[in-house]
Amino acid sequence: MKWERKWTLLVASLGVIVAFFVLREHWAHALGLATYLLLLACPLMHLFHGHGGHRHDQHEHGAGEDDPR
Repeated sequence: MKWERKWTLLVASLGVIVAFFVLREHWAHALGLATYLLLLACPLMHLFHGHGGHRHDQHEHGAGEDDPR
């Protein structure tokens, strides 16, 4: 296993442990913020999601092919 992967796994594991203890102590506060996080996720998803899926119809047609559009 590469060192970069080991460090990534270590940091992710520590992040999960810290998140568990923080959420355990502040669960009521976290649930109070859940609505705002959902509302913030909607515009962020519209900004950053789906920009690569529009290329299925942009290919070159030959001289004798019909354009189905």
